[in-house]
Amino acid sequence: MAEKRFLSSPFGQEESGVICPSLTRRGLLVGAMGASVAAVLPPGARAAGFSAPEILPLERQDYADARRRFHTHLLRKMPAPEKSAALGTPPGAERVTYRGGPDGSIELVAWLSHYQPSKVERPAVLFLHGGNATGDGHWALMKPYWEAGFVVLLPSFRGENGQNGNYSGFYDETADALAAATYLENLPGIDKKRFFIAGHSNGGTLTLLAAMSRKFRAAAPMSAGVNSWRYFNRYSDEICFDETDEREFIMRSSVCFGPSLKCPALLLRGDEERPFDADHQLFVDRALSSGFKVDKKLLPGTHNGVVPGAVAESIRFFNEFA
Repeated sequence: MAEKRFLSSPFGQEESGVICPSLTRRGLLVGAMGASVAAVLPPGARAAGFSAPEILPLERQDYADARRRFHTHLLRKMPAPEKSAALGTPPGAERVTYRGGPDGSIELVAWLSHYQPSKVERPAVLFLHGGNATGDGHWALMKPYWEAGFVVLLPSFRGENGQNGNYSGFYDETADALAAATYLENLPGIDKKRFFIAGHSNGGTLTLLAAMSRKFRAAAPMSAGVNSWRYFNRYSDEICFDETDEREFIMRSSVCFGPSLKCPALLLRGDEERPFDADHQLFVDRALSSGFKVDKKLLPGTHNGVVPGAVAESIRFFNEFA
């Protein structure tokens, strides 16, 4: 008999559901549309040894400059905290590799939509998946992009699916996302003036951090975490850095660097994820001083169920810049 329990999203939104007791987190990733991007961690997370500041710091220095000066201190060397099988090649994708990280020292797998380069350049979307592993279900959600004429690249990150590299909890993964962006924009036939970034959940978090590190034409983070204290307080088993150093949390929190945003952005979220209104509003308020248009929008759905609608909304948003 199926067991009734709660599925927890990375940022605290809980969904009641009935799932098979033997269904693994990986199984959720490669399942149906709504569950394909679920990010469910095993029970038993330890209590966090830190507390979030009452007022989230506002950093005046540019995030890209701060990244050049900061190096995360990993106290634990670990793979991405999600068991998963080696990556294959889902239908509609071409398996490619890119050199991850700031120094290009890690070869990582990415999935690229099929396209034929031509003299007419194509718009492109770098999409950053949710959870801490890459699954075929993530790729299935990309279909509307290529049907709308976008070239899509969905990268995996360090330590995922048996690949090399140490999980860092968003920081070095941002370097991977930026390396994947460089790979995509330099493919033949890509229009660099219509080069976009989007992502869901953990990928939404990385989308904002990447969009403060370099310029995209526009960004559409979905169910993004902007406050790393909130995330790691809930998922303390994922803390691999020095949690006594507040700077480690600041460098993983886009809300602390709102003025560093380098392109227009639309923050998308399900209307059942309302506990995070304050964090998102604070990010929007701070990011407005970047000089770019920043907005947020609620769509019908839960943390995972909102994804198809958010993808469609991101396409409408990106087409404003065509």
